Amino acid sequence: MDRPYQNSTADGAVVEFGLVRHALLSALASGNLTRDDVCDAHPELVRAATHLGRKSGETCPVCEDNELREITYVFGARLPPGGACPSSRSELLKLERREEPVQCYAVEVCTACHFHHLVRKWSAGGKRPRARKVGR
Repeated sequence: MDRPYQNSTADGAVVEFGLVRHALLSALASGNLTRDDVCDAHPELVRAATHLGRKSGETCPVCEDNELREITYVFGARLPPGGACPSSRSELLKLERREEPVQCYAVEVCTACHFHHLVRKWSAGGKRPRARKVGR
């Protein structure tokens, strides 16, 4: 099992969306939402999760047939409009240590039934590197 990326460079609060997920799944179980309402991941999100996502170690709560994958998107200045999807911990850390601030979003995706949910978001970057002192 792969471990999710730790948010070691987050410069503020890390917002977890576990309660929202619980409410969503409760609404699904009670019949207030249908499977089509919660299993509507965009094909590009499913593709990114398939090829770049990390195994979460958790079974999909909707189809109970597939392991969820977690994909991280990073948005900020001088990044593509659709964000960057780091494929490794070192790539994520590099993006988080940029001089420009970035917003990071971790999304869980089931590649079988297309369930998806925002797991957490955090801010990083925006810090200038320390200036070196020149010896005299």
